[in-house]
Amino acid sequence: MVVVERPGDQAGAEADAAVTVVPGAALCVTVADCAPVALLGDGVLGVVHAGWRGLLAGVVDAAVEALAALGPGPVRAVIGPCIEASCYEFGTHELEALVADLGEEVRGCTADGRPALDLGGGVRAALARAGVDECQRLDVCTACSQEHWSYRHERAGARQALVACLVP
Repeated sequence: MVVVERPGDQAGAEADAAVTVVPGAALCVTVADCAPVALLGDGVLGVVHAGWRGLLAGVVDAAVEALAALGPGPVRAVIGPCIEASCYEFGTHELEALVADLGEEVRGCTADGRPALDLGGGVRAALARAGVDECQRLDVCTACSQEHWSYRHERAGARQALVACLVP
């Protein structure tokens, strides 16, 4: 988690989340199949790279907590395109750990009936746990979309970027 205190601050830093109150400071996370999440409150902004490891580590909760420390008021969220359960076969051990932490909402099935992770559902559950009630989810599967990169589908190193900025 990084806190951006002026435009250009933390440029190139490796973190799964960034927050700011600075108008004009651009925040960015890159993803392939993980979920990009934009968080917005009154005068505060955050971006999150939410994959299964980050969900288990509490990255969504930490970002919402960091925003609450920077400014009062409700936080709203948008979950961007990510891999959907129908394309995301997932190991039983890791899936059970996520279910234990976030609830049944994360359990899914692949198109052919194997255990899968509903990553977007997991992000929504983490947001709800952190007190974010207003959440929009863009239901686009990165593995199925011709307009998005998918590591699982293409085995390519390309990424999408979520870039957000508070307008002065």
